[in-house]
Amino acid sequence: MPSLQKLHEALFYKKIRKDTVKCELCPRFCIINDHDRGNCGVRKNIEGKLYSLVYGKPCTIALDPIEKKPLFHFLPGKQTLSIATAGCNLHCMYCQNWQISQGKPETVPSTETPPEKVVGEAKGVNSKIISYTYTEPTVFYEYMHDIARLAKQEKMRNVIVSNGFINQKPLKQIIALTDAANIDLKGDAEFYRKVTGAFIEPILETLKTYKKKKVWLEVTNLLIPTLNDSVKQIKWLAKWIKENLGKDTPLHFSAFWPTYKLTQLPATSLESLKRARMIAMSEGLNYVYTGNVQDKEGETTFCPKCHEAVIKRRGFYTYEINIRNGKCKFCKAKIAGVWK
Repeated sequence: MPSLQKLHEALFYKKIRKDTVKCELCPRFCIINDHDRGNCGVRKNIEGKLYSLVYGKPCTIALDPIEKKPLFHFLPGKQTLSIATAGCNLHCMYCQNWQISQGKPETVPSTETPPEKVVGEAKGVNSKIISYTYTEPTVFYEYMHDIARLAKQEKMRNVIVSNGFINQKPLKQIIALTDAANIDLKGDAEFYRKVTGAFIEPILETLKTYKKKKVWLEVTNLLIPTLNDSVKQIKWLAKWIKENLGKDTPLHFSAFWPTYKLTQLPATSLESLKRARMIAMSEGLNYVYTGNVQDKEGETTFCPKCHEAVIKRRGFYTYEINIRNGKCKFCKAKIAGVWK
């Protein structure tokens, strides 16, 4: 364990008894005794103070296309410096990055990289966007916050890719520094209870807060055979998004691959993804996509008015944009998004 001088004190906690603290970052409200950690595994109580064990210790830094987040309506074709640390406050049985999200900081390799160095690396690769992704940014909140603040000073954009399981006070504080977000809406309330180890209500509030604060928002649903791919569940998802976030909110259905604790399930079929897309569109959503598969129609943005292809993609790479000043080049209808 590093010395206390090298650890960063956490935000959003309070002391409730001698050497006992209550973390108030996420809806678990962990009560943490001296020398114990919270549920996420990366916030530790040491003698009555809560510390982040991952501040300045990313396990991954990579340059990605913004489409990989996935964000399809936010600065298409741009590159983003993506960063993550160990840890997560959910424990999804199908986690695709479980080696780092469910790993302990001391067992996941990392490099000492203070916030100013992250911003410097972004400048070095000529990226104007920094994304907090791969694991759950909420659990490395203090690190994300300090990077985002410095990035804003350099006129960079900040993107959060998150499970949305965060309390409103820290959420509103980080939203002030955030330009775009992709939030998972994994399934209905029963799915969350059975498969993720969390509960849905705070996530729905997170989504509504992003919308209210006018942060560009897209939603991802990993479609898992037998668990969240029924017609009823897909209709509920699309209807909730339309009614609470608006019909122009992009929804991404991603393919599941057997991994972690769900290796017994089959991968999501292309037919299932296409069906989900059609159901969501029939419920009134204008922009619905398929991901983790090759599907030309499912990765193309169509104008909701004239139905012409306004953005063409191949996988995570955009190769044709027919949007001019935020409008369809063909019929001049507005295309929702952040284009410049």
